[in-house]
Amino acid sequence: EKMQKIADIRYAAALLQWDQETYMPKKGADFRSRQVATLSEFAHQKFTDKSLGDLIRTLSFSGELPEKERANVKLSLEDYERSTRLTPAFVREMAETVSESFNAWIRAREENNFTIFAPSLAKLVNLKRKEAELLGFKAHPYDALLNEFERGCTVELLDGIFNQLREPLNQLIKKIAASEQVDDSFLFQHFPKDEQWKFGMELLAEFGYDLEAGRQDISEHPFTVSFNNKDVRVTTRIDEFNFNNMTWSCIHEIGHALYEQGLPEEEYGLPLGEAASLGIHESQSRLWENNVGRSIAFWEYYYPRLKKYFPRQLGEIDLSQFYKAINKVQPSLIRTEADEVTYHFHVMIRYELEKKLIAGEIEVNDIRDYWNDQYLTYLGVQVPDDKSGCLQDVHWSHGSFGYFPTYSLGSFYAAQFFNKAQDVLPGLNNMISSGNLRVLLEWLRVNIHVHGRMFTSEELCRRICGEGLNTTYFMDYIHNKYGRIYVI
Repeated sequence: EKMQKIADIRYAAALLQWDQETYMPKKGADFRSRQVATLSEFAHQKFTDKSLGDLIRTLSFSGELPEKERANVKLSLEDYERSTRLTPAFVREMAETVSESFNAWIRAREENNFTIFAPSLAKLVNLKRKEAELLGFKAHPYDALLNEFERGCTVELLDGIFNQLREPLNQLIKKIAASEQVDDSFLFQHFPKDEQWKFGMELLAEFGYDLEAGRQDISEHPFTVSFNNKDVRVTTRIDEFNFNNMTWSCIHEIGHALYEQGLPEEEYGLPLGEAASLGIHESQSRLWENNVGRSIAFWEYYYPRLKKYFPRQLGEIDLSQFYKAINKVQPSLIRTEADEVTYHFHVMIRYELEKKLIAGEIEVNDIRDYWNDQYLTYLGVQVPDDKSGCLQDVHWSHGSFGYFPTYSLGSFYAAQFFNKAQDVLPGLNNMISSGNLRVLLEWLRVNIHVHGRMFTSEELCRRICGEGLNTTYFMDYIHNKYGRIYVI
């Protein structure tokens, strides 16, 4: 009961933040910052109250609790001990600064000028450095922030993964670059907003998203927010001259939303009513977006339906041309629009930047130059402006330092999970090509969604696949897929 009341407060704050990013009038920003900060501070005070801590500790010594209740107590105690390291005043200041930063980010994007965002971001970075110190770490301050999104994740672990994949990915990109490039020019015709929206809404329903327990809206940066598994909302953005923008944002967010709608209702407010980690969360969005949504099997069923929405734009384009176009590999500026191969260099750049920023090796005023230099070094592209560069992601304005690496981890878990699903669900590709996505969704619900935070990412992976994270599945997947597309 105590935990659920705290959840009520936190989700009330989340609803205010959703409104801030969708419908709130511009002039409401200052009071909204105050309102969110008050609720955040109040929830923190309630959660870090000594009486609740004593109750959780008492329960932790009980030997008679069922397995799920033991897990809820254990995880609640971990959360409590971590939260008590942060004062209510610090939590309030962080919430106020996040709201301020988000509004500054919006203005900066409107004017395409990073310097508008920089002062708020500098204040936020200093708070995140302080948070890392308060939470504690063994080797690197960034570890403390990574742990908030991916339990047990460290700089040492990520450095090992990225160092292992950097050169093989780079070699694959070079082989593709030396091959005949696919033509995707037809994806940049005029695709009317209303028709794109209708197709996106059709996809939401087809994937199994319960529209009576959610809704879709437009925002500056696509996101998913959940207040409980009966109210999970998604947003998208639409570019009338880029088909990719809405479609992949929509499918990506569907993956997040399906996970949230699949969490156990009876665990509301408790750890087992929350996602296992951000890496596992991203595995769900990346699996639906890429392993399913960019597959030939998926479009064998959905391409004829898409052509009905856009007969003039796609009437002369056959399925093979369309499939190759939506999987075109080419270094680009925008992470959310990047292909599956170059995508991970976008993540690596952000990871290295955040790691240096939190360690104090670079400062906020260095970000623009560092960003532009790394995009030239890693991807060979010139960044023309801030909106296409260091202002493209909303995450920093939310204070989400340590989030970006989970996008790559999610892709690696997704490939491994999808490979397992193909093994245990005979004819899965045929089901997908006939429009049957529910069998795969049910498999994910039973094996991943229903467990909440019961297991760490690695424990969950071992339960499903018989081994921990293994990036071989991802590398095999992209080599096989793009080897056929580019004949390499």
